[in-house]
Amino acid sequence: MINKRTIYSDRCWIDGRLQPATITITDGKISEVVFEKIPGAEDKQGAVLMPGVIDAHVHVNEPGRTDWEGFDTATQAAAAGGITTIIDMPLNADPVTVSADKLKQKLEASAGKLNVNVGFYGGLVPGNVDELEGLMNEGVLGIKCFLTHSGIDEFPNVTRSDMEQAMPLIAKYGIPLLAHCELYDTPVETRLETIPGNYREYLASRPKKWENDAVGLMISLCEEYDCKTHIVHVSSAEALDSIAAAKKAGLPLTAETCPHYIFFNAGSIPDNDTLYKCAPPIREAANNQLLKAALVNGTLDFLATDHSPAPPSVKELDTGNLLKAWGGIAGLQFLLTSGYSAMKDTATLEQFIPMLTEKPAIFLGINDRKGYLKKGYDADMVVWHPEEESLIREEDILHRHKASPYVGKTLTGVIKETIVNGFSVYKNNTIIHKNAGRWLLKK
Repeated sequence: MINKRTIYSDRCWIDGRLQPATITITDGKISEVVFEKIPGAEDKQGAVLMPGVIDAHVHVNEPGRTDWEGFDTATQAAAAGGITTIIDMPLNADPVTVSADKLKQKLEASAGKLNVNVGFYGGLVPGNVDELEGLMNEGVLGIKCFLTHSGIDEFPNVTRSDMEQAMPLIAKYGIPLLAHCELYDTPVETRLETIPGNYREYLASRPKKWENDAVGLMISLCEEYDCKTHIVHVSSAEALDSIAAAKKAGLPLTAETCPHYIFFNAGSIPDNDTLYKCAPPIREAANNQLLKAALVNGTLDFLATDHSPAPPSVKELDTGNLLKAWGGIAGLQFLLTSGYSAMKDTATLEQFIPMLTEKPAIFLGINDRKGYLKKGYDADMVVWHPEEESLIREEDILHRHKASPYVGKTLTGVIKETIVNGFSVYKNNTIIHKNAGRWLLKK
């Protein structure tokens, strides 16, 4: 039986602009795009109809830490946020995804739980270079490494030597090496031992220099090995000039930042509130304004959440202890709305939309089927109203745990419907169709 649907909006994101169009969906694909209203088409009445949001940086934590988050809850939250594709990081699950066998365990754990599309990264850790080819042959979309302690002992940080061994092989496969960029020579704990709840001390304990130095190292390796290199969650505006210069020189370098680095700022974060703890830390307002400008001018390529949830006990919500608390922001459901709330005074809607759609699709190498409303592309779409606002309540959150710094905040943009592979997964504040997602593996 053919599954067919036609949708009209006077604000469809097509060919780099918002314009009237009718989209026809047939069996999960966009089968026709007509620049007029077809009789009988569903009329979205002024809502923006655009490609589904792609979050290229998510920690799902399954298998092994499903009590933190799992594929079912994570992908429901993604759908509620207008996201149709997420890419899962190789750490925080148990086992970590550092071999083809471990990737197969991840696939088995996720089977039957995909409410949006899910792709995967493999991990680079000391001693696993010989495993990378197996991972890449199985279809991972990138390889992730840490230059500092990852937060879990099962995923140790790499050295320059480790990356020098790995990058020629990764370059051969044409996928990116993603790097958490912090290099330090002083233990983090020293600034927090006497006042473990003081956010200013936590901020000072992870200075911009750590990030700047690590970005510099990755740029030099990117140039030496001509390997696609990606800087995750840029928080230091001091690193932007180096990134811009590397791009101008033609290096295959990309970079992202996260909504929490531009929506929040250190000056407004209270002490003893561990919801805001992440690494690198959320920095001062002037720094974060420069990150916004870098998204507009293309120095930073796109936004991603780095969704990294944890149970309230692990997050130390009762104690407010920033020294002990898990470092990670739970924000998957709010990529579109928190990102737009942060950027609406800096970027036009037309400038903003590609930061969540075509740019991450290009980065991931999936722009032949996702990231655009084009004939033959996957029918992944979101219908939303950028002019409406909503107050975030715990009961609205579909993450496994409701602890998020966005609770109690008013965000601009309201998601009306999320369509995944032609199925309406989220509509009218409700998940109405489950398991519409698919694995997204590199061809």
